[in-house]
Amino acid sequence: MTETLLSARNIVQEFTARGRGGVKGGVVHAVSNVSFDIRAGETLGVVGETGSGKSTLARSVIQAPPPKSGEVHFQGRDLMRLKRGRLNEARRHMQMVFQDPFGSLNPRWRVSELVAEPLVGYGVGNREARVKQLLDLVGLNPDSYGRRRPHELSGGQCQRVAIARAIALDPALVVCDEAVSSLDVLIQAQVLNLFERLRRELGLSYLFISHDLALVKQVSDRVAVMHLGQLCEIGPADSLYRAPLHPYTVALLASIPELEPGAARRPVTIRGEPPSPISPPSGCRFRTRCPRARDICASERPAMRELAPDHSVACHFPEEQP
Repeated sequence: MTETLLSARNIVQEFTARGRGGVKGGVVHAVSNVSFDIRAGETLGVVGETGSGKSTLARSVIQAPPPKSGEVHFQGRDLMRLKRGRLNEARRHMQMVFQDPFGSLNPRWRVSELVAEPLVGYGVGNREARVKQLLDLVGLNPDSYGRRRPHELSGGQCQRVAIARAIALDPALVVCDEAVSSLDVLIQAQVLNLFERLRRELGLSYLFISHDLALVKQVSDRVAVMHLGQLCEIGPADSLYRAPLHPYTVALLASIPELEPGAARRPVTIRGEPPSPISPPSGCRFRTRCPRARDICASERPAMRELAPDHSVACHFPEEQP
């Protein structure tokens, strides 16, 4: 059995919305009772519509900010109970790559300074040699790129700098929050190949967030599907894409374009508008748009249950397995 690197249990993250004039506008239920594990050396993909809580979940896991309730165990330590100093030490081993490579880098700093920043923050010595090693690792010549600034780089080169900075402290887990969505298709493929090579060479684990379903299938060992702050299905990428169990997952996968001639599928329509996270539906939050909804779906929240090997779903009336 592969060792569990990160274990999240019953994560809840909520924010207070402000109305006009600063008046309290309600509570945004961004993440509600989400549980999952990430095993050492694996990539867990997280997919869902915009506003489903994917990025908020990732930030809650790394305690930026900490969730309102729940448990997050990383390398055997409960992050929710750690004091600031010990939490900073734990964060050394979990880093993040953001969506916008230009926005995540200080435009005034040179590439060598950007990559050295985490080394300086944690007092790591021999920084010059380490920076050169990191730039080589991500495919950038240190002599050519070390003195450049972000505006002198392409989007793909900037993202490589961000990746070099993320792995500078030898982390065990890297959170990729839409890390390739702002890049064109060719550069996406190059960066994804880089992620995979680093996983093999450095033994990294990834929490890979994206709205691109086809891309997530390509890079993930397991996939988790989120809807309106809740986890509705999680399982191995192959089985989840081949035989999805939740009606929401079925509709998401039906939106992936078919490239083979004559292989077009009948579209699966999701009726209605997505509910507000300030006032989510009772019971199953997908019930207002679900073709399988029954009375129990409004009164009782479905529990996550395993219906196939390592493949679980939160649905009262899941799809039939082949």
